[in-house]
Amino acid sequence: MSNQREPVPHRIAVLTCGHMGQADNWAIRHGGQTGIRLMENAATAVCDVTLARFPGVRVVHVLCGPGNNGGDGFAAARLLKEVGCDVRVWSLGEPRPESDAALAKAACSARFRPVADFTPEDGDVVIDALFGAGLTRRLPDVAIKALEKAVAARCRIIAVDLPSGVNGDSGINLGGAVGADETVTFFRKKPGHLLLPGRNLCGAITIADIGIPSRFFDIEKPMLFENGPDLWQKTFPRAKEDQHKYSRGHVAVFSGPRYATGAARLSAMAAQRAGAGAVTILGDAAALDIHAAHVTSIMLRETSHDDGLDELLRLKRCGACVLGPGFGNEGRARRLALGVLGEPPVLVLDADGITAFSDAPSELFEAARKPGQSRLILTPHAGEFARLFPDLADNGQLSKLGKALKAAERSSAVVVYKGSDTVIASPDGCAAINVNGTPSLATAGSGDVLAGLVAGFVCQGMPLWEAACAAVWVHGEAGRAAGGHAVAEDLVDVLRPFTRISSWRAA
Repeated sequence: MSNQREPVPHRIAVLTCGHMGQADNWAIRHGGQTGIRLMENAATAVCDVTLARFPGVRVVHVLCGPGNNGGDGFAAARLLKEVGCDVRVWSLGEPRPESDAALAKAACSARFRPVADFTPEDGDVVIDALFGAGLTRRLPDVAIKALEKAVAARCRIIAVDLPSGVNGDSGINLGGAVGADETVTFFRKKPGHLLLPGRNLCGAITIADIGIPSRFFDIEKPMLFENGPDLWQKTFPRAKEDQHKYSRGHVAVFSGPRYATGAARLSAMAAQRAGAGAVTILGDAAALDIHAAHVTSIMLRETSHDDGLDELLRLKRCGACVLGPGFGNEGRARRLALGVLGEPPVLVLDADGITAFSDAPSELFEAARKPGQSRLILTPHAGEFARLFPDLADNGQLSKLGKALKAAERSSAVVVYKGSDTVIASPDGCAAINVNGTPSLATAGSGDVLAGLVAGFVCQGMPLWEAACAAVWVHGEAGRAAGGHAVAEDLVDVLRPFTRISSWRAA
């Protein structure tokens, strides 16, 4: 896949802990900042959020660790004390001598008491500045007990950067993290704010400007983003007056047998709703009899066991095809997939199409490894991901983001690693994390709808990664609109407004 992308607003960039450290250092070297000034700015943001969120607060407890996160806490405690708050500071360890955290502690006139003696009361506010996003180990027992006391006392909790115990790169609860009412982070979000379970522990998230110039992104081009229209709307299909049905794009969907036609039909209908001008379902005569009773504007083309690829290639201007939903015959699915990858249509491989390569994933990856732009999109849920990438799935050192990126590189495919925190990864190293999924999407056929949306956007000319990102976001919005206890047919019914740019702006 080409690295040449439309410029993306850097406000939606997501920074790993390592990249955030680079941003801090760059701001100090080239942005006219000092470490203590960045810390003071962070503390000001924490103070402002505390006073705005809890204007009548009686007591503010600040739990401070030994690192820069604790330094932010010491500086925030000083600022809150200066405006008249009853501030009580609880310290866990000493900052490194002459560090910015040590300077912040020295400037704070509050009395420091050990975290082990922390005694909150009902209604107090607790600022969690124990450990930041870079933590890679379980919280110390004394920190866990302090946070448990805060929860037991029904305190309101504001986390500095991330709730202590949540890893900033993976979102994993390393042990002892508790949910915050609000999290104040700095410059840009980190993966841990978006990936589960970290996302559910952050509460409301405030991103504070602490003085790092945005021109940092002129040096370090962002490769990781929070998914949303800003990421892909420049490439999103727009209706043109001189279009006809085939210039709007043609999608083919391979059907399963007579009693397994529903999945393919959901994909086909979703491709239509995505804007494809023509959609054709390919299947045997018995299956097409069932489809004919349910669809009107979707075309049907009969195939025999051996001529599926030939019939696909006869379709006029077919730009993308969906293989796998309800397909069933894994041997045939494998042959078709390998055949399609040797031809022009982009292949969206889902469900049984993925499972067909469980015993020989390298065969699929080799077929996809062609010069030029990738033409394969994989849409696995966790179980299907493990069938194609068992070593990655079992690697406890990798986050979901890391797994998806390695899978995309290995397979030469855009990988849509589905779930409540879907990750969309490209072979060139770009990735997006999606956050608008809802429990409504956890229903049979939901993934078939997503596969059809992906193909529908691809056939209209969207680049593969951007098309996958757009499909995942639109799918999430449809889930919200469909409401609780939705079924997959409901998702198709409510797609229309979310496939029009004007609707996003109106929202």
